[in-house]
Amino acid sequence: MAKFVFGLNQSLDGYVDHQAFGPDQALFRHFIEQVRQQTGMIYGRRMYEVMRYWDEDSPDWDEEEREYAAVWRSRPKWVVSRTLTSVGPNASLIGNDVESELRALKAGLPGDIEVAGPELAQSLADLGLVDEYQIYLHPVVLGHGKPLFAGPRPRLNLAASEVISGGVIRLTYV
Repeated sequence: MAKFVFGLNQSLDGYVDHQAFGPDQALFRHFIEQVRQQTGMIYGRRMYEVMRYWDEDSPDWDEEEREYAAVWRSRPKWVVSRTLTSVGPNASLIGNDVESELRALKAGLPGDIEVAGPELAQSLADLGLVDEYQIYLHPVVLGHGKPLFAGPRPRLNLAASEVISGGVIRLTYV
């Protein structure tokens, strides 16, 4: 049975904004290895559209960006959307019975499946489908933006903590 893991970069004041801060080289390397070990990813429409950046090579990419793109492309992706009519390579659209399709996916696959995006994570958590939260806490204060959690959660239990790089700490909660 797969484990659904919601993980995202977060500022000290609780916001997510992929344009306000990004990973340094060591953290990016960590993400490459993490994706390499994942069974796949579940995206909402908005996060999937952001991540489609990795579908096409860019001449500006360095070796690690090309490696990340290759690993990302190799993993299956499931996109939850009521508005998209098609998705890109190695991706499947989930639009109708989200709960039963994701429960079947979870029951039928091994390993970790990333859940990406606060709204999607909130919806799946409300259905009891999110097993673990991995918060990559960055030493920055944004003062505004989209919160990591889209709504209240029951009390979470700290399962692990790890300093990754550049003052970024991964906090794992179940």
